[in-house]
Amino acid sequence: MKDPKTVSRRWFIEECAIGLGAMALSQLLGTARAATADPLAPKRPHHPPKAKNVIFLFMAGAPSHLELFDHKPQLAKFDGTLPPAELLKGYRAAFINPNSKLLGPRYRFVRAGKSGVEISELLPHTAQIVDEIAIIKSMVTDAFNHAPGQLLMNTGSQQFGRPSMGAWVTYGLGSESKDLPAFVVFSSGKKGPSGGSSCWGSGFLPTVYQGVQFRSSGDPVLYLSNPKGVDNQLQRDSLDSIQRLNQMHLERTGDPEIATRINSFEMAFRMQTSAPELMDLSKEPKQILELYGAEPGKPSFANNCLLARRLVERGVRFVQLYHEAWDQHQNLVKDLATNCRDTDRASAALVLDLKQRGLLDETLVIWGGEFGRTPMVQGGSDGRDHHPNAFTMWLAGGGVKAGLVLGESDELGFNVARDKVHVHDLHATILHLLGFDHVKLTYRFQGRDFRLTDVHGNVVEKLLA
Repeated sequence: MKDPKTVSRRWFIEECAIGLGAMALSQLLGTARAATADPLAPKRPHHPPKAKNVIFLFMAGAPSHLELFDHKPQLAKFDGTLPPAELLKGYRAAFINPNSKLLGPRYRFVRAGKSGVEISELLPHTAQIVDEIAIIKSMVTDAFNHAPGQLLMNTGSQQFGRPSMGAWVTYGLGSESKDLPAFVVFSSGKKGPSGGSSCWGSGFLPTVYQGVQFRSSGDPVLYLSNPKGVDNQLQRDSLDSIQRLNQMHLERTGDPEIATRINSFEMAFRMQTSAPELMDLSKEPKQILELYGAEPGKPSFANNCLLARRLVERGVRFVQLYHEAWDQHQNLVKDLATNCRDTDRASAALVLDLKQRGLLDETLVIWGGEFGRTPMVQGGSDGRDHHPNAFTMWLAGGGVKAGLVLGESDELGFNVARDKVHVHDLHATILHLLGFDHVKLTYRFQGRDFRLTDVHGNVVEKLLA
């Protein structure tokens, strides 16, 4: 062996080149083998999970906590007056002058459940399940405009390009469904979310983990049906030929996106049978359709909630329902009533249906939007602006403490007064319920390890059953 003191660069290159090449080849082959394996095969989390599936009912546009969950008698008392000057120090609103007058709640609250939780008259069905859910009245976020707020709630960042929560969950857990995507998205209401498809994208994770948007009627995914002149055998033969070529390329390069392509083609073929069966709500019992208010063949949030239950029954890991209709800068009284009429019954039905089927304990249901609404008025006398300082969300099942009311805002519903829960804390808690240490669920990209909670987040222990 050569004396270390006399080793030259020329000797190192001449003698070690083969070894370095072998190391590189070994790394390349290892990557190829990893990519060849099913990227959606079920995986073990860090610790025993409480939940195995997630259904996120995302009320895009930001529901008003002050009309729905957070009763503020003092806000009613000071309706039409200016807010205290000290309350507005350093405060930024999206559109209104912060010195706008206070607006009292536009709807009454009633007491519900064993604990007498106060809840809006607009939510009679949610009132019936308050003993099954945990209401967080102390949510805060960093964003006060829709797209950044929705991205932060869904991806942990206000910037485009980060993986969504659903993508992180499917990356960490895989899927128990072979015939349906691991992560499915529905949209109802007036339009889709302001954050667009980035709300369910995979970011820098392999695209096999991104959400697949389903339609509520017709083919759930466009072009799923075979065109005229193509039968199943021709389709199968064509796919087999394409897959052989893709597999050869995958073994040469180890590119995980080729594995995604292989998985996508095979999944689409299987979905030609599984998806129509999934979408056929006419086979559901009459009492279940009535429970949700669902009408087969008529797209609605209610149909989507029922489809969400059918999806988790079939092993789908993450289902997200967007209902974009909650941005009440004006017409608050009328539009809130419409939104609640469209979503309240089905949201409560989903919890009840999961429970009666023995699925609620293993399914985490989340309800909420990207932020709240201001205690100050906008739009004359019938609207509220965006408000990140305090808002409400609720969770059910999946290891969450049922019947809990966590936190509170101040007497005007302006700032959190107790048990503040940031979006990053919510994400850390969701991952914990799914069996993950949120600090350890990472993916290396551009030289550093990324995670859903970035460098933030604490598990909210009080939420855990």
